[in-house]
This record gives sequence, C-alpha cells and structure tokens, in this order.
Amino acid sequence: MTETPVTPPPGEPEGDDERLEERSADVLPFRLKKTPPPVVEGVDLTAPAEGEAKPGEWEADLPDTDDPEAEDLTEGEPVDPPKTVYPPSVAEWMQAKDKARLPVLPDWVKLPDQRTAVRKWAVRHYSTMVGYHAVRLPLVYTPKVLAYSPRGAWRWSAAIGRWVFDAEGKGLRLAAVANEDAGEYLKLCRQRNDRVRLRGAVAAIGSFIGLAAALTLYVMAPSWLLLLHVAALTTTLGVAGAPADRPLIDRAKVVFRKRKLSSDIVIRAHEVAGLTTKDQSIAFPRPIGRDGDGWRVIVDLPFGKSYKDALNAHTKLASGMDIAATQLFLDKDETSERRVSYWIADRDPLAVPSGKSPLLGATRVDFWKPFPWGVDERGNPVMATMLWLSLLVGAVPRQGKTFSARTIALAAALDPYVRLYVFDGKASPDWRKFALVAHRIAFGIVPKNGFDPVVHLLTALRELRADVEDRYHRLSELPLHICPEGKLTPEISRDKKLNMPLTLFVVDEVQEYLQHPEHGKEILALMVYLARVAPAVGVSVMTSTQKPDDKACPSELRDQHQARFALRVGSLHVSDVILGAGSYSEGLDASKLLKSHKGVGLLKGMSDDAGIVRTYLADGRDAERILTRAAALREAEDTLSGDAVGEAPAPETAVTILDDVATVLGKNETKVWSETIVDRLADLRPDTYGAWAQLEPKPKAEALGSALKPHGITTDQISRRIDGRQVNKRGIKRDDIARAITERNNKRDAG
Repeated sequence: MTETPVTPPPGEPEGDDERLEERSADVLPFRLKKTPPPVVEGVDLTAPAEGEAKPGEWEADLPDTDDPEAEDLTEGEPVDPPKTVYPPSVAEWMQAKDKARLPVLPDWVKLPDQRTAVRKWAVRHYSTMVGYHAVRLPLVYTPKVLAYSPRGAWRWSAAIGRWVFDAEGKGLRLAAVANEDAGEYLKLCRQRNDRVRLRGAVAAIGSFIGLAAALTLYVMAPSWLLLLHVAALTTTLGVAGAPADRPLIDRAKVVFRKRKLSSDIVIRAHEVAGLTTKDQSIAFPRPIGRDGDGWRVIVDLPFGKSYKDALNAHTKLASGMDIAATQLFLDKDETSERRVSYWIADRDPLAVPSGKSPLLGATRVDFWKPFPWGVDERGNPVMATMLWLSLLVGAVPRQGKTFSARTIALAAALDPYVRLYVFDGKASPDWRKFALVAHRIAFGIVPKNGFDPVVHLLTALRELRADVEDRYHRLSELPLHICPEGKLTPEISRDKKLNMPLTLFVVDEVQEYLQHPEHGKEILALMVYLARVAPAVGVSVMTSTQKPDDKACPSELRDQHQARFALRVGSLHVSDVILGAGSYSEGLDASKLLKSHKGVGLLKGMSDDAGIVRTYLADGRDAERILTRAAALREAEDTLSGDAVGEAPAPETAVTILDDVATVLGKNETKVWSETIVDRLADLRPDTYGAWAQLEPKPKAEALGSALKPHGITTDQISRRIDGRQVNKRGIKRDDIARAITERNNKRDAG
C-alpha cells in the first residue's frame, strides 16, 4: 500500500521530517463487517446475482489512482450512474393491461349467487309494487278518476277552443294595438282569420268522426269493449284533470332526492373548496358513472394537491356538490397521491338500517374465520374477526354500542368451542340470556343474595390470568407435529384434553368496574395484562364504555386494544381517545356521525383499512333465539361449562397475594428481588404460582409486579454484590408489604 503523508498539528514546523516519518503510517483498507444473509427456503441468497461483484472483487477491478502505473488511466463513469428504465416484458405489459381493462359484464350477470340475489330482489320489488297498486285501484284510484274527469273534460275543451280561435296570438294583437301599429295589427288579424278557418274545419271534421265512432261503438260493439273505451276515456280525462300537487297514482316507493352528477358540478365543487387554481384544474381519468346507489367519480387533483387536502375540504366539497356531507365518501388511490376517488350516494346511506343479522339463519359459526358483522356505506358486507386482538367499543348512550358488541359475542356463542366470559357493568337486560352459554357471567356492581358480581369478575380475571400463563407454558412444550410454531391452532383449541379453547372475554360498561373503590385497581391491572398478553394464546378481550376518559377508562388499558370501534361521540377529541391519537388527521372523526346513525361506527385496527361499519341488528328476541340455538349446540358437543352448568370457580388458596408474599419473606429481609419471591411463592403454592416460576427472570418479575400494583406496591431497583460484582434487579420492600396489609385490614374493619 502507498504511504499517505500526515499533516503536522498546528504549531509544529512543517519541515521536521523526522516527526513526519514517525507519524506516517500505512493506510489499511476498511473492511465492512459481514452479516449473515437471510435464509429463504429454496433460494441461495449468498450466490451473487448476474452482473454483481462478489465480495473482494472490487479491490482488484477498480484502478488505484495513486498507483504510478495508472497514469494513463482516465476517470471512469460515476459510481452511481442514472438508472436505465427498461421496457417491461410482453407478459408484464399484458398483465398490466389486464388489470386496467374493465369487465364486459357486471358481476351480477356473471356470478350465480349475485344473479340469484338480483332475481329475488326483482321478484320481491315488483310483486310489492303490483300488490300495492292492485289494492288501491278500486278503493283510491277509481274514485279519484271519477272526481277529476269533469275537470279534465273542461280543461280539454278549453284547450281545443283556445287552439281553434288562435288564443296564443292574442298577446301580439294587443301589443300592436297598444303601439298603434295599424299595419302590424291588420297583418295579424288576417293571419288569425286564416288559422281559425283552417282549425275550425279540422275541429269539425274531427268532431264528426269522433261522434260517428262513438255511435258505432254504442250500437255494434260488445259491452266489454264499450266499457273498456269508456274506462280509457274517463281515465284520460281524470289524468288531465288531476291537480299538479296531488297525482292520480300514489308512489309505492319513496323517491329520494337524486340528480345527475356532471363534470361541471364536480369542477365547481373543487373550485369552491379551494383545490384548484386559475391555471390548474382537475382532470377526469375515467368518466363519471353510476356505482350502486350513487355516483363514482375519480379525479386527478392539480399538482401539489393531495388526498389529504381533499379530505380536509370534505365539507366544502359536499357543499359544492349540493349534497349532505354524509353522502360524500373519499377513497385514496394507491397509484398517485393526487388521485382521489369519490363516491356520492343518492341519499345518506348511514341512516339506512343494515338489516337483521345473518346469524339468525346460521346453524353454527367457525370463530377462526371472519364472520358477518355489518355492511359498509355502499352495502358491501364487512367481516369481523377477534383472533389475536382486543377490541374497544366506545360511544355516547343509545347509539347502538351494546348491540354492536353483542353481535360479536353472539357469533362466538354459535361456535361451541369458544369459551365466553360476559360481565355487564350496568346490569341491563341486554346480556342476560348469555347465562345459557357463558362460562363466567355477572351483572352490575351491587351485591345481591350473597353474590358479589365484582368479586366474581375479579375471581374470573385471576382464573383467566392463570389460564393464560399456563397456555404459554404448555404451548412451548407441545411436540412440533402438534404445535409446529408454538402457537394455538384450530385443532389444539378444539381438543378437550388440552383445554385451550378460543376465549372471548366481554366487559360492557367497563368503567363501572374500574372505578370500584376496593377492587378497581386490581381489576385494571388484570385487564391490562389480559389485553396485552392474552390474545396471542387465543384469549381475546372486548370492552365497551360510554366514558373513555382517563379517569373512567385509563389510557393504560385503552392503549392495549389493537382494534377500536367508535360510534357517535360528542367531540373529535373523544373520537381520538377511542380510535387512537392521530385518527382525526387520517379523516376518522366519529363526532360527525348523526343521531340517526344508530349502530354505525368507525372501525380501525381490525384490518389494514379503516372504514365505516353499519352493524347488523339482533334485538333482544333475536338474541334469545340465537343463544337458545347456541346452548343446544354446545350441549350436543358437550362444551357447556362454568356458570352455564352451575360449576363455581375453584376457591382461591389465598385471600390475597399480600399474605403469600408476607409468608415467604424472611424475618430479617428488608429488600428481596422479585424473581426470588416468585420462586418462593411457587414452592409455597405450586398450583397458583407454578406457572410464574417457569418464566424467564424478567417476565417473572413483571408478573409479580402486575399482581402487586393494584395494592399500591411498586418494585424498585435493589442492588446486591455477588462475586465482587454489583448486580441490580427489580424487587420489593418489606415495609411496603406491611403497609399494604395494614391498609387492607383497616378498610375491612371500617366496612
């Protein structure tokens, strides 16, 4: 390698060759640290691609400009030359054209199920219309025709008389008289006389022919034909005599305000919304056309404008199109930031009920697969899933929050291998029938007849936490041919011997339990643990609340829910609390929903796309039918358990964890590491704490910390010297345990 001269530090003479020689050194090449390539089955990623240099080859191929032998070499091309855009292959070009090509026939013509649906709709629609008018024909329409026909005859006669005597030219003749224009007046009079003579002759001939035809029909035609002509003439006169504001025939279907959408209207809307300039307007990559019960418009905004700008101008765009804001829906196009797709509904689609739940006709549900929950704004079905996630439902009262959450629980009930926990903080009748199938269930917060629902919830939470911890341990020990990835599978969840079924834990009006003066803190800690950890082993948590604020439903619980569903709320800030921070900037604002939008909400986190869901309706009677069927199904499969068959939860071995921790603490120990305490607890009560002891040191300490947190005990760093080295770990203090036990006993004595 060549030697590189070293520049002397400031203040030293440049001519000191000895010092320069001491500081000069060989320049060594800097080698990048090699990282192992990712492993992909069937692909050797270590082999270089065609035209790619192998590691080390660049050192020999690149010329060294400091080399004396490289004097005649010229500087080559830049290291990163501009990329050459190669044309796609014929196959890629054809594939792109196939994607851009519109279908020749719509889906309802090609797909058998959609053809059947259209046929059923047509039969139902037109049979209803025929029946509607058939009932009103003798009772409403015939009396109207008889009443309006004299007025129609008078209007018809008057119209013929005005035509014969040239009434339309009267205004011109009067104007000529007013202007004292004799020549013009005489010209108009001569024209009128000619018209009257011609039209009078035509009217006379027509009257003669009509009278002769009437006499002929009266004398020669059969009675049914005569009656038919009389009815036709009377109906014609009745239609002519009907008032404009009261049509002769009633409408069998309510006609909503609908207008043809044109490009001029769309351009005007963008102009008033400030999305265009004098120099740049919008472009239409596709013609405006009908799309279901509305119009589909795709526009390219001016350069510099984006989908977010259109989203912020949503209200102004709706005003420019002369429609309600609830009729305009925006979709982002993946191909360009400035391309926006609008769907303009003929009427507010969110005010239209989505209909009865399809669960009414379902014999059973596979909870491992998505199930019908509702429809979107265009009527397309929305499928829900509760696998591997927790769901938070929030709304103001009487907007369908409970019914929306109950539909998911009804789907879980129709899968006999799903274990249900149902707790209702407001003790309403909405969840009562779930007692037929629920493993654990309770209502309200007030003890009654020796039963405390809050204690029952706390016991169920502890039971479920132990089950979750046990699942993690057992899944990691199952053989690979049963559990190949250490995760729950449908086969494992339905194996009664393994006892790890899918579980849905439902708490309606969760704020009632979280604000409980005695057990609220522990309930919060346990629910946070379950919402964060339990979904990975098949235990999903669904909570609903009408008070999503930090006091009633703390953020430490809300933030653990991966999926959010917000029905109508009071403000955009509350909407952001339910849906998550930043949702408003994404265009999700549940405060814009109206009172008439019952059961309608914004769903986020259940899939990649967030959108509107109009949930299906299953009222109290429908829910009872579904749950009765679910109970029979579970009885046939022998999967009823817990409260549904009168099995009480196993009694807890200790009143509280405080007593157990106090028991395992040594007399002279003031500070003890958490993992040490857990090992001692496992020795004391293996059935209760054995699962904790199997965890790694850090999760082991976290489990103890979560259990002690509701009692006001926090873990601190405790330092110990081991083998001459200082080791810090989380631990607890004896004084904290003693203080918590004293406070608990004082509360009991005061109660």
